[in-house]
Amino acid sequence: MASHTDAATREAFRRDGAVVVRNAFSSEHVALATEAIEANLADLSPRAKRASADDDGAFVEDFCNWQRIAPIERFVRESPAAAIAGELTGSDTIRLYHDHMLTKEPGTRQRTPWHQDQPYYNVDGTMNASMWFPVDPVTRDATLEFVAGSHRSGDKGGPWFMPRTFLDDRAAWFPEGSLAELPDIDAHPERHPILGWELEPGDAVFFDMLTLHAAGGVSGNRRRRVLSVRMLGDDMVHAPRDWTTSPPFPGLADELPAGAPMDHPLFPILWRRDADEHAHDGPGVERAGEPA
Repeated sequence: MASHTDAATREAFRRDGAVVVRNAFSSEHVALATEAIEANLADLSPRAKRASADDDGAFVEDFCNWQRIAPIERFVRESPAAAIAGELTGSDTIRLYHDHMLTKEPGTRQRTPWHQDQPYYNVDGTMNASMWFPVDPVTRDATLEFVAGSHRSGDKGGPWFMPRTFLDDRAAWFPEGSLAELPDIDAHPERHPILGWELEPGDAVFFDMLTLHAAGGVSGNRRRRVLSVRMLGDDMVHAPRDWTTSPPFPGLADELPAGAPMDHPLFPILWRRDADEHAHDGPGVERAGEPA
């Protein structure tokens, strides 16, 4: 089985909670992701969110469209994204959690604030990976940044910080006071080792759902189109909430109890280690990237 990552990258993912994988995707995969993003922008779902201002550009995001936009499904099933996630997390199986399209149009100066992803979600566990894959060149000042090591504190992972709405800082998920408040990372950069990379099409960043991260705006005529894929490894289970998660999965709590594996058609298996290891054994062997 050809590996997509080396030992140093896998160790950095465990230690830092975020890594860059250079040339992770071929030009064909870049083209497919670009097609997927443009198809999504042309046909936004009711889950889509758009933020804009008269003196700024626009930020557009949408979620969970793989079942209705064919290029997104092709990308998540055919690209090496899930295999890379499997290698980084040490999982034997990788499921799709959800796709996430994020586009900052030219002149969008607004910064995406520091946050973790997992508190917004309806899953628990530590074996997971989110992929952030830009199809446009990304400069260092516009890239995704991470606080190295913020995903871990002992065997059960690092602290969960209060998730808040980006525009008005409301506690719209966990009740006010139930989780720790985010530290002021920008005010004390000496306390928080920051990681970030300039990226070219084909490069991708993979990170843990508890790693603190933020992103800069885009300047001039630059456009920053990203296809993100959130993936679940072996120990990830359903964690129903008393509120609407982001993204929402209405009705799922009626089908999957708390603590159950995410064994559901919404979360198909994208990669199996044993299938990848035997991908060249001949007919009848499930190949990595095929539906399971």
